[in-house]
Amino acid sequence: MERPGADGAWLAPDWYEARTVRIDCAIKTPGDPVAAAGLLAALEQIAENSRVRTVGGAVMPLRIKWPGSPIRVLFGRIRKLEPVWEKAPLGWIPLDVEFTAPDPVYGGDVEQQVELRLGWLSGGGFTAPVQAPIVVNGAGPAGGQKRPGWVTNSGNTDAFPVLTVRGPCANPQITHVETGRTLSIPVVLDAGQWVRVDTRPGQRVITRDNGGAVATTQPLDAFRLPPGRSEIRWTAADPTLSARLTVAWRDAFTTLGTPLETSFS
Repeated sequence: MERPGADGAWLAPDWYEARTVRIDCAIKTPGDPVAAAGLLAALEQIAENSRVRTVGGAVMPLRIKWPGSPIRVLFGRIRKLEPVWEKAPLGWIPLDVEFTAPDPVYGGDVEQQVELRLGWLSGGGFTAPVQAPIVVNGAGPAGGQKRPGWVTNSGNTDAFPVLTVRGPCANPQITHVETGRTLSIPVVLDAGQWVRVDTRPGQRVITRDNGGAVATTQPLDAFRLPPGRSEIRWTAADPTLSARLTVAWRDAFTTLGTPLETSFS
């Protein structure tokens, strides 16, 4: 906005919109119009998938291979699929396709996972007297890269993980060590039960295995994995030492290609 009585303007925060990918392509089956129509029908069936199309927040993957770069993935929906039938009898059907992703960030092709149990002790043992419930953490023993809590985002922007705690345990608390961000989950889980914290844009919610939601006042979008290696620790009340935390994420990228080293000075 302009500054009253002064030169220039105030710059507000800049936020990305949803990413829309337009694909100008064609189905080519020379002399075989039946095969061309069949390929188009398969694409239309994917776009028609009611489990995605009619469910708020539901998405499907679009895998993109740019020459010279690894495969990247966007999660969104096919919003446009328009064929041109003029030359279909010749086996040639041009297509205008649009895919819209609510999160503009590209993900790595493979989802990565790290599982942390509560059996590791970082303090060298227990101090007597020991009373139940025993509260331990999943930080793991010191020792460089073999520490079980290390997670690596090989992208160039923040990645948003999916955190799944499997019982038995009570009141798990998950911390990203480098940022100090902590998520406290007020639940009691029996063996076989789980709670999932989804921090991804458009999906941010905490759910139980029975489909119920868990209320929280903590901002889930603040819990993220920055580029590079960082550490996850967690604590919970678990007398059996059998609870597990699974951290799942995709490397996050702002572009399809590999950015060159640039600077502004």
